[in-house]
Amino acid sequence: MEYILLLIGFCLMLVGIAGSLLPALPGPPLSWVGLLLLYFCPTIETNYWLLGITLLITIIIGILDYVIPAQGTKFFGGSSYGIWGTNIGLIVGLIAPIPFGFLIGPFLGAFIGELIYNFNEKERALKAALGSFIGFVAGTFMKVFVSFIFLVLFLIIVWQNKSVWI
Repeated sequence: MEYILLLIGFCLMLVGIAGSLLPALPGPPLSWVGLLLLYFCPTIETNYWLLGITLLITIIIGILDYVIPAQGTKFFGGSSYGIWGTNIGLIVGLIAPIPFGFLIGPFLGAFIGELIYNFNEKERALKAALGSFIGFVAGTFMKVFVSFIFLVLFLIIVWQNKSVWI
C-alpha cells in the first residue's frame, strides 16, 4: 500500500509542476495533494504543521495566481478587456500549434482586448499587454517555484523514512 501511495504522490508532484505551467491543471494544489498522500502511509508520522503551512501557502498562491496578472494589467493602465484578453489568449496559446504559444497568447490577448476597448490608444494597449505578460510570468514562476519546493519536501520526507520503502 505504501508503494502505491508513494508512486501516486510522486506522480502528482510531477503533474503539479506541469500544472504550474498549464492553466488547465492547478499546479500547487496537485503538488500539495501529493504531499498529503505521503502522510497516508501508516508508518509515516504525520506532520500537521508542515501540512498546515503548505496548505496555507497553496491557498495564498491560488489567490495570487488570479490577482497578479490582473494587477499587472491594471498597473500598466489596462482595463477588464485586457484581463479577459489575457485569459482567452492563454487558452488559445495553449491550443494553437505555435512555439511558446502559452507565452505569446496572453500578451496578444491582452493587446487585442485593449484594442477592442479603445482602438485609438495603441500605445496604452501595448503597455497593458506588457503588464499582463509580466504578471502572467511572475505568477507562473511563483507556482513553479512552490511546486518545486513541495517536491523537495516530498523527497526529503521519503528519504527520512527510507526504512519504510526498503
